[in-house]
Parts: sequence; C-alpha cells; structure tokens
Amino acid sequence: MKTYLDCIACFFKQALEGARLAGVDEKNQKKILDEVARELPDISIHCSPPEIARGIYRIIEKYSGLADPYLFIKKKSNKLALSIYDRLKEKVSNADNSLMMAVELAIAGNIIDYGVKNTLNVEDELEKILDEENQNIKSQLDSQFNFMDFEDSLKEASNILYLADNAGETVFDRLLIEEIKKAYEKVHIIYAVKEKPIINDALKEDAIECKIDSVAEIISSGSDAPGTVLSLCSESFINIFNSADMVISKGQGNYEALSNASRPVFFLFMAKCPMVARHARCNIRDIILKYSPGREERNGAALSKLT
Repeated sequence: MKTYLDCIACFFKQALEGARLAGVDEKNQKKILDEVARELPDISIHCSPPEIARGIYRIIEKYSGLADPYLFIKKKSNKLALSIYDRLKEKVSNADNSLMMAVELAIAGNIIDYGVKNTLNVEDELEKILDEENQNIKSQLDSQFNFMDFEDSLKEASNILYLADNAGETVFDRLLIEEIKKAYEKVHIIYAVKEKPIINDALKEDAIECKIDSVAEIISSGSDAPGTVLSLCSESFINIFNSADMVISKGQGNYEALSNASRPVFFLFMAKCPMVARHARCNIRDIILKYSPGREERNGAALSKLT
C-alpha cells in the first residue's frame, strides 16, 4: 500500500502524540515536528506508511533519549492480556466453531495499537472484546472474512509463518496458534517479531512473556519498521517468508507493508484509519480476514484471460 497525501497529517499527529507519550518536553516536541517536516519532502509517497513511520519514531527516540519509549506500555499490555487469557480460552472452548472464534479473537486483539491511537485505554478495549454483545465479527462484512479459504490453506500447510504485530496482542495470537496446533498437530509454526523496539510492536521478550514459545518457534524479521517491510528484513527471514506454505499476517502495519506482496498472504487486522479502509475496501473498525493471492498469482490470472 502506498502512502496517501492524507497520511502526512497523520504522521505529524503520531510524532506529536508519540513524543508526549515518551515524556519529551514541549521544546523538544517542537524540534521533533521540525525535523519530521524537513524529512517528509524527500520521502516518496510510493513508500508504504510503515517505511515512513519508522523514521519518525527514530526521531522521537533521539530526542527522548529512550531506546524503547513504549516499554512500560508493552509490559502493561502483556500483563492485562495475560490476565484475561483464561476467559478468552473459555470463549474459544465454548464456541460452536473453536477455530473461527480463535480467529475472531485474534483479530479483535489487534485493537491494541498505540501507533494509530496513542490515547488507547487497554483495559476498556479488552473488556469490549470479552463482551458477548460486541462479538459479531464474522457477520460484519462476509466478503472480507475469508474463513473458508483460511481453513482450506491450513489443511494443506506443513509450515506456517505468523507475522506478529503488537505486544499484548501476542496473547490473542497464542490462542489462535493453539487452536491451529490442536486441529493440525504436525504443522510447524514460526512466529516472527521485530528486531528492535518500534512503537509497541512485539519483540522476542514479549512473545516469550506471553508464552508463544510453548506453541511456536520465535524468530526476528530483522526489521525495526512498524510493519514487515521486506527490503528492511534479514535474508534468513526473506527465505522463510518465500518458502512458507502459508503466511498469516497480523495487524494494519503488516497489511500496509505487504498488501502488494508477490506471494499469497492471509491478512488479519482491524481497519483503524480511513486510508487503510479505502485501500482494503471496507469501513473503519471492520474486522478483516482477507486473503491476498499475491502479485504473481494475480498477474498470472490476468495473463490467462488474455491468452
């Protein structure tokens, strides 16, 4: 997904709110905004939003003097999500279709995103997820909830690459991975986190704290962007990305970075901004399980129609 002109105003908002959240004083908040203003004219709108956001948060890091400004928030999100794990697990166990419920909850967990909404009240949002009246996910937009394709791909997959998004959300990912392993015992799942701190994205220590290591192999993508920007990832990760039987991509940032990927990808995310909703052809706050066949497959289908 390219960067739209509307995204530029959002970058400034993220810079200001991120600086305040990191405890930067007003004088240096102004310096951060000035530096962002100097950087943006040299950035192509053909870059994905996570590529640009990466630079903005590095500016915040420079002025805050903190290598991980969101560390406290990540720890809080992990603790809160772990505290409701048993209740989430019960919802999955009691569901008519436990795998579908695990998918729905995994996507609902994507609400934990400080990059989009720095004022997020995690406690309130997690309670909403647990509220039965707020769980009507799959019927919101059936054309954007490709569960049958997802299930069919699981049946054929021997190895799955699962791209993590935010801390705290990793608990919801664990629920889904547990259900996948329950249904398909022999499948090998690799869980990819960020290499370095960026906003509240999950790192290896977050995944371990949320016990992902009990159900999947944890690796780093090699990137420190708030999305899986392949040009910034390690060669070893790229090899896994290309060779995996199935890729499950969590979060809006990963959608922005990989929506035009050459290989098939299943995107699980909540649409949280107008530009992403426009690109995904959905409404804001829609819950999305979207199958993308990949650029090569799309191009092949187009060619077949011409021959």
